Amino acid sequence: MEKKHMSAFELYKTLSPDLPPTATKSPLQVANKKKRKKENGASKVSPIKAQIKPERKPERKKMRKKSAQREESLKEITEDEECVNGHGDAGEALDALLADLAKVNNSRERASKLFQWLINPIPVKSFFRETWEKKPILVQRKNPDYYKGLFSTAEFDRILRQDEVQYGVNLDVTSYTNGKRGTHNPPGELCPSLCGTSMSGCSLRLLNPQAFSSTVWNVLSTLQEQFGSMAGANIYLTPPGTQGFAPHYDDIEAFVVQLEGKKHWRVYSPRSEDEVLPVLSSTNFNQANIGKPILEVVLEAGDLLYFPRGFIHQGNCLPDAHSLHITVSSFQKNSWGDLLHKVVPAALEIAMEEDVEFRQGLPLDYLTYMGVQNSDKEDPRRTKFFSRVEHLMKKLTTYAPVDAAVDQKARVFLHDCLPPMLTPEELATSVLGASARWEHGQVMDVGAKITAKTRVRVLRGGCARLCSDGEAVHLYYTTENSRVYHKEQLKSFEIKVEHTDAIEFLIHSYPKFVTVGSFPCDSAEDRITLAELLFERGIIHTADAL
Repeated sequence: MEKKHMSAFELYKTLSPDLPPTATKSPLQVANKKKRKKENGASKVSPIKAQIKPERKPERKKMRKKSAQREESLKEITEDEECVNGHGDAGEALDALLADLAKVNNSRERASKLFQWLINPIPVKSFFRETWEKKPILVQRKNPDYYKGLFSTAEFDRILRQDEVQYGVNLDVTSYTNGKRGTHNPPGELCPSLCGTSMSGCSLRLLNPQAFSSTVWNVLSTLQEQFGSMAGANIYLTPPGTQGFAPHYDDIEAFVVQLEGKKHWRVYSPRSEDEVLPVLSSTNFNQANIGKPILEVVLEAGDLLYFPRGFIHQGNCLPDAHSLHITVSSFQKNSWGDLLHKVVPAALEIAMEEDVEFRQGLPLDYLTYMGVQNSDKEDPRRTKFFSRVEHLMKKLTTYAPVDAAVDQKARVFLHDCLPPMLTPEELATSVLGASARWEHGQVMDVGAKITAKTRVRVLRGGCARLCSDGEAVHLYYTTENSRVYHKEQLKSFEIKVEHTDAIEFLIHSYPKFVTVGSFPCDSAEDRITLAELLFERGIIHTADAL
């Protein structure tokens, strides 16, 4: 008898029959969660320190530059090099891990430790040296609870039932059957009572899960400091015996975290050098034009699969189990070429303003010997023309406004960033924890004010950046960003020239607290005014509650 595929929504009913009571608060609010007990007999040793030490290091493999050598090296990757056995690790409950990380004083160190937990037992330094942007790697843990607490089918179910979920914005309904990829999004908002009838055999992809899940928000907002680039995520629920997506490659670095069930994955090397670290994601491929996989594995709960952008991949569910996984992604449009897109036009504009060589006219007859129709000619004028272009290109580098271009990239990153999820200590010492309130037509409980002796620091290592557009100096910041991608405009305000040294002093002092009186400003009044402005925007917090 032919097996009837159930829809993803029907799958919820079989996996989570006992749902928690309806929440009275919006999932966009930060909920106070109870700490869970350690899972699977976790060691009393700090989970961060314990996990930094791997069972064994993956063998190093030198990557070659030429295409033929690269393909050969990929073929020679052995199972031991691709697969790291982490079955001896016993992960602590994620809530407890995040609580421990909240006590880490430096947000950049916090991000590194969280990333270490994600890829454990692979050491962070060796991962970025040997694997990052080079080859896939698999971590099999034999510990289904390792990522427990990050996200679950029950939470997926709660979101669909209780939150405003728009098709195409928050949720995609997808299928891949008989070589054809389909998206089956009805118009408008999801109606849980009706969605199960028309989605048989389809996968569900939850977009921007950080807008609905505080835990995912916490993890991604922390990891973005590790990557120096936006950290995003999608969550995929796939019914047994189905596949939701065609073979393709992406323009991001992907970390596939298996949360529940299991999924069969096949990963293929880039088909040519042109597809190594691509600028854009691919279209859907046919099975016939992708070759043989270099890695084929069934991911089980607690496992991790990483592959760089450009590596073709596809995943399908086996007949006996559903799959829930989250793909954490980063490093989209963050290459040297993306930076040079900003550097070169600006350098040329400056060079033409300041250097007469760039303004001198082309030869009168250059059209007679240059261009495609003349490319096969052996003409000494062509050699001279190319020589002049090469000379100007080399000279162009002296006009390259590299720092200004980096600041342009930084502004894009700050707009992409999630707002920081505050620890209890940060909440109590920031503007969000201030006791002042509006009552009976007046401000109540203003409390103590910032003084010259108040110790402050920026909220996160990368939450603010000072940039100049040549005419004015602005401070860009992330603390008022939305959890929904680009829902808010890029946040910034103009900084007085006499305050720029103080802003740089604050940023460079992190993670140390400094007194407001130590700000390099012209007057005590300027120091207090600047500190109050930064405090009100949530950019700084105090060492002790005001």
